[in-house]
Amino acid sequence: MAHLFRTVFIQSLSKTTRPMWSTVQRNMSSHNKETDEEFDERWKAYFDRPKIDGWDIRQGINHMNRLDLIPEPEIISACLQACRRVNDHSLAVRYLETIRYKSNAISKQVWPWILQEIRPTLDKIGVSTPEDLGYDKPELALKSVDDM
Repeated sequence: MAHLFRTVFIQSLSKTTRPMWSTVQRNMSSHNKETDEEFDERWKAYFDRPKIDGWDIRQGINHMNRLDLIPEPEIISACLQACRRVNDHSLAVRYLETIRYKSNAISKQVWPWILQEIRPTLDKIGVSTPEDLGYDKPELALKSVDDM
């Protein structure tokens, strides 16, 4: 009986395991590379969808933030217009804060350029910049002793 059990067990193991010399082929680069123009058009189309909601806007913003890039002004304008369509002023301002923070980490000249490019959209939809709302300065900051 033990011999029968042992042979059945060994046969079942040999059927389920692979030999050690088998190789696995993996295709690491099976997708096409996306150009910058295609990337911009894809994100503009994402934010220009007529049935977009606040969750989708947040999803797109978070995805772009994870890509560690500063989007083009056209994409920023499309996102701000999507925020306006869902009537979420606070999301638009927070998105501008994120863009300002990321651009100032790179260079102090990037944020003024972006602001200059998206100014017509901001005026058209009535969204305030973080500087207009006083979010660029700490709220409860005390005057420095060096300035007294």
